[in-house]
Amino acid sequence: MSQVHSNLHRSAISDWWEGTRRTDIWWTLAWFDIVLRYRRSMLGPLWLTLSMGVMISGMGPLYASLFGTKLNEFFPHLALGVIFWAFFSSVVTDACNAFVGSSNYLKQGYFPISLFVWRSMARNVIQFAHQIVLYVPVALWAGISLSWSALLVLPAFLILIVNAHALGLLLGLVCTRYRDVTQIVTSVMQMLMFLTPVFWVPSSLPARAKYILWNPFAQMLDLLRTPLMGGVADVHNWLGILCWTAVSIIAATLLFAKYRRRVVYWL
Repeated sequence: MSQVHSNLHRSAISDWWEGTRRTDIWWTLAWFDIVLRYRRSMLGPLWLTLSMGVMISGMGPLYASLFGTKLNEFFPHLALGVIFWAFFSSVVTDACNAFVGSSNYLKQGYFPISLFVWRSMARNVIQFAHQIVLYVPVALWAGISLSWSALLVLPAFLILIVNAHALGLLLGLVCTRYRDVTQIVTSVMQMLMFLTPVFWVPSSLPARAKYILWNPFAQMLDLLRTPLMGGVADVHNWLGILCWTAVSIIAATLLFAKYRRRVVYWL
């Protein structure tokens, strides 16, 4: 009972720090999630790479002909767009079930709840690592020449992780209390996929539709994809994402500090 009591009365910063520093727990749980998903499979997690590769290979020539662009220019754009969007989408949708899917652990009253947001993120990072390797053959085939600007993908990915964790805490709490929100988030992500330049090129938009590029997923995608295609992302996208990051952290902090103790009762 002392462990349960101390966990319920753990401060917000203490909960976050305890959950963050226990990489041995959340990384192991995330790895076992992947292992169990592909148990008794001959290729195991390589199915993630294979299925993504088949989808990109089939979509590339089709969409290049639809948009009237050269395949060697459009193919890297599409491949990186699909790979990064799969990561965005899985991070957001998994965050909705971060606490619900870990109810057996949380009901013990010992684990900090932030640990299970890291577990969800680590699981998606492992999946992403199996898929991003497809960029290498695509870049070699398309003849992409990278410069030092390609290193900008590292701070961009760090910003993505910060946003993903903040959004994970926020959505995890809301979706645990209101289970219908999970379906709403899933539907919104499906809609945003077509409003984000995943399958299409931003330059093809008419001037009156440029506001679509203001959505944070489009800005984040530009920060990650452009350096890997030999370019430099627009400054306004960096500023937009930094503002979005500040809003996400503030909202997640306020919600986490006020409602984290109620998660066990909502389960």
